[in-house]
Amino acid sequence: MNRNLTFTMIKPTAFKNNNTGGILKMINDAGFVIKAMKLTRLSPEFAGDFYAVHKERPFYGALVDFMSSGPIIAALLEKDNAVDDYRTLIGATNPENAVKGTIRKMYATNLQQNAVHGSDSDENANIEADFFFSKTERY
Repeated sequence: MNRNLTFTMIKPTAFKNNNTGGILKMINDAGFVIKAMKLTRLSPEFAGDFYAVHKERPFYGALVDFMSSGPIIAALLEKDNAVDDYRTLIGATNPENAVKGTIRKMYATNLQQNAVHGSDSDENANIEADFFFSKTERY
C-alpha cells in the first residue's frame, strides 16, 4: 500500500444544502485523515485558474460561474491509495450513474453540481493541493 494524498472540494450547492457534515463523516468513516481544510469562496479568476485545463471545453464558463457562486470547502486527505479510494467513495461524475451509497449519489444535484471534486491522479492531487494550501497549512 502507498500512503498518499488526494484533494477534494465540497462544492457550493452541497455546502448551501448543509451536506458538509454528512460528506465529511463519509470521508472520515472511509479512513481518510484530513491533513488540511479551509472554508473559502473562489473568485471567478481563481476558479478559472483552477479549472484552466477545461478552458477550451463548452462547459468551462458555466463551471467557473458555479464554482465561484458560493462557499466551498477545500481539503487535503491522506490514506493508503488515497486517489483511487476517494474516487470510489465519491462515485461517478454524473450522479445518475453513481453507485448507491457514494457521495455523489447521495448529495449531488446534477452533473455540474455533483457535490464534490476529487483528484484524478497522484500528480493532479499534488498540483491541486499546492493550488490551495501552503506547506505551513498542512498537518
